[in-house]
Amino acid sequence: MESPMIRTPRSLLVCERSSFCDENNRVSSQVEQLHFNYKVSVLLSDCSSAPSHLESLLTSFSHFYLVRNLPLHELLDKQFLETAVYQGNVYGLSYRTRLDEDNCVALMPNGHLVLSLDKDSFQVLGFEGKTSTFNYKTKNRYVVTVDLTDGSMAPGRQAYLRLLTGLTSRLPLQMDFLLSHHPGGGASLQALLSRYIWSEHKPEVGTCSLTHLPCPDLQSCDPHGLLEWLGAVDANISRDNSSSSFLSSLVCPEPKRTVSRALRISICGLLLPHDVQRLIQELRCYLGQCQPESWVSLTVHGFVDSPVSWGGKEHGVLRGGENFYTLFIFHDHTYHLHLAAGAQDTCPP
Repeated sequence: MESPMIRTPRSLLVCERSSFCDENNRVSSQVEQLHFNYKVSVLLSDCSSAPSHLESLLTSFSHFYLVRNLPLHELLDKQFLETAVYQGNVYGLSYRTRLDEDNCVALMPNGHLVLSLDKDSFQVLGFEGKTSTFNYKTKNRYVVTVDLTDGSMAPGRQAYLRLLTGLTSRLPLQMDFLLSHHPGGGASLQALLSRYIWSEHKPEVGTCSLTHLPCPDLQSCDPHGLLEWLGAVDANISRDNSSSSFLSSLVCPEPKRTVSRALRISICGLLLPHDVQRLIQELRCYLGQCQPESWVSLTVHGFVDSPVSWGGKEHGVLRGGENFYTLFIFHDHTYHLHLAAGAQDTCPP
């Protein structure tokens, strides 16, 4: 019998082919369902430098804030609720916390506060929650989800006071926290920021020109092989399978052709779905000015240690914690969309 330790953990991959001209296409709705993104990777075929309008868009991504040692009860502050949470589209995520070991927190744009807690912390907090979907056997992790916009959680109500007391007295958690608000920006967060050590950040943009890039047939290539090839390109891993190389045995899937030039772009930070939507529209406009054989790929990576993944569903780590999607866009407005998740995730919608 095969040992469980050497089995490859299952992964989930959902593939869809459609057209932006189809009014029922799901690209926009899928982009909105992955809330917490740390990296966007773009590959432009037949391109050596970013067009000025695309470069301008990349530098206009929403800024975000890193707050040091933020007490979690501050997320229940009445002024913060009124100026930010009740207005919608606040994104908050605990920073450098490990989902498989630490307490992790997410504040979603719909006003839901999600706490992924270890067993001891959950019992000390004394608030309703449920056993983690991915730890139901050992019951060593619990998830507390609170709708801060619900009337029962209004300041002064019983449920609000119980959670506030728990986070203030019984379980006074503090952690570094990432925050962003669209369209309010820093103004809506200023009252909270002013009480702590914080820093403002803008997403980091990097570009790299590629030449003589072996490229598989995007229309017929197996999705797993296609994503593996794209990941190797993004990570700058050799795909030659050279006899002198001991680092990589990857090869470009057949059939293939050589793209004379390509441009790789990466954007890193707390990246909002709104900005990803804008980027997709700009890439479509760019393709409209290119040769018919040109194409673009866009991969959006969700935070590995976010307590939520697709559509606010619970997220787990196990060995990878991957949750991402890749969108191939073609000159004729058709697209291929690949939604991927690891072993401790529900199936992407």
